[in-house]
Amino acid sequence: MNESLELKKVKKTIETEVFVPSKEEKITSWRGKESNWIFDFRRVILKAEILNSITEIFWQHFGKNVKFQVGGIEVAAIPLVAGIVMKSSEKNVPTNGFFIRKSRKKDGLMRMVEGEITEELIILVDDILNTGNSFVKQVEVIESLGKKVHTIFVVLRFRDLDYYSYFHQKGINIVSLFSLDDFKDSLNVSNIFSKKESAIPMPFNVSWYFKSENPNYFYVVPKSAPLLDKNHLYFGSDSGNFWCISQSDGSIVWKYKVGMHSRGKNIFSSPSLYEDMVLFGAYDGNFYALDKEIGKVKWIFMEADWIGSSPAVADELGLVFVGLEFGLFNKRGGIACLDANNGNKKWQYHFLGLTHGSPAYFAPKKLVVIGSNDGGVYCFKAKTGELIWKFQTGGEVKASFDFDEKRGYVCFGSHDGKFYTLNIKNGEMVNIYDTEIAIYSSPLIWQEKVYFTSLNKIVYCLNLQTFEMLWKFETNGRIFASPVIVENKVYIGSNDARLYELDPLTGKQTGFFQAVERIVNKIAYNPETKRFFVPTFANEIYCLEKEDIPPQAEKN
Repeated sequence: MNESLELKKVKKTIETEVFVPSKEEKITSWRGKESNWIFDFRRVILKAEILNSITEIFWQHFGKNVKFQVGGIEVAAIPLVAGIVMKSSEKNVPTNGFFIRKSRKKDGLMRMVEGEITEELIILVDDILNTGNSFVKQVEVIESLGKKVHTIFVVLRFRDLDYYSYFHQKGINIVSLFSLDDFKDSLNVSNIFSKKESAIPMPFNVSWYFKSENPNYFYVVPKSAPLLDKNHLYFGSDSGNFWCISQSDGSIVWKYKVGMHSRGKNIFSSPSLYEDMVLFGAYDGNFYALDKEIGKVKWIFMEADWIGSSPAVADELGLVFVGLEFGLFNKRGGIACLDANNGNKKWQYHFLGLTHGSPAYFAPKKLVVIGSNDGGVYCFKAKTGELIWKFQTGGEVKASFDFDEKRGYVCFGSHDGKFYTLNIKNGEMVNIYDTEIAIYSSPLIWQEKVYFTSLNKIVYCLNLQTFEMLWKFETNGRIFASPVIVENKVYIGSNDARLYELDPLTGKQTGFFQAVERIVNKIAYNPETKRFFVPTFANEIYCLEKEDIPPQAEKN
């Protein structure tokens, strides 16, 4: 079969069936704006004649090479992988195939990769190569399994080859049947991207990696976020182990095992420090205070049925606040104030809904605020537990809060999709912003702005003086994680397993780190060692060090 004839056939199909101009159909881009055109290969990828032509060209290109295997990410790569594998039988060169899920399956065998990856050279296939983000994820998944990608094969490449520095640095070949420039005359499109932007750098190196055993992949929610002191990192896990590991090399300093919970939930609570103790709750219903150096129990509070809430500490008062959950119908949730030195209960308040949310302490007025699954936000006097005000939202309030001390505001999101700014004195609403989809993360206030996220995949930056929306940035996955500021950059993780580095003034992406599993909690950072600690929902911790990137490489 003549390769040039097959190429002409595929090119003609792209021009007549795959290319869709906006004058024929309404096209919306990932930022919600209308686009002028799109290449929709899904219209033709399962047509026998076209799939046969693409796979025949593939085999003519790679068939003389050493033995290989093919894989790709769902969805468009699946028919390509299947077609190449089927044709391998026709060629009498049986070839292995596999595909990678965009997210790990949450039940059954809970696999990220379907099919087996063998020892042959790995060729990843897809219809389009644009930014390369999906291929970056695939490469990281495969490398986490101890394998290497040899080549990327696509039908259409959008950008100049020089753009794809990530793949070049890893020695990965890029083969494309066409580039946009091949359709400059027929479709009036061309590769203009390289003239305007350079590739977003991945300036992070993994110093060490730690993973707790037996992660629970079913619960895609914020879990126990890492906490740092000078030398150690603390976090809880699905295995029921609370870990203290060394920041220098990830080695285990000590671990403490909590009681079991029947639904597979163990420690979702993010720890806090008080003097020489580390404090956290667990789904065995206990709230623990352990010696932070050796892991020995200092005291345990045992009055709840479950605790998924994270504690807030008032150091100057010697108090710790935590949300509680109960099995009784008329006593579902609440908040307890404990003496941080001995665990004695100072006061308690009950809610009608479970309490997944975490309290926040406002030191200037000595107030504590907490949300509930009943949709209420409650503000108490920290010392006495006197209820100052309650504000009712239209959905569950599962995350925590941040405070604007200058204006006396408290900011938070709700599962009703709205982001609220209230007066901390009386709970009166100052501003409301509708994201339309549930908010499951805590906001961050920094330099007159508040940064928050939604399950619609978007990071928002709102001016707290004018309530003008300054910018939005969309990731490729739902966001449960909370933002942090490090060295004048915003860092936020997403369900696409990527840590995004954003310019806090413009929202432009300036860097990234690609993990394999979802990032559902905020990261931790040690300013003395300049190390980043990135958690995933699979109870992993990546310790990262950032390279210095020349200014011209950060332009985007």
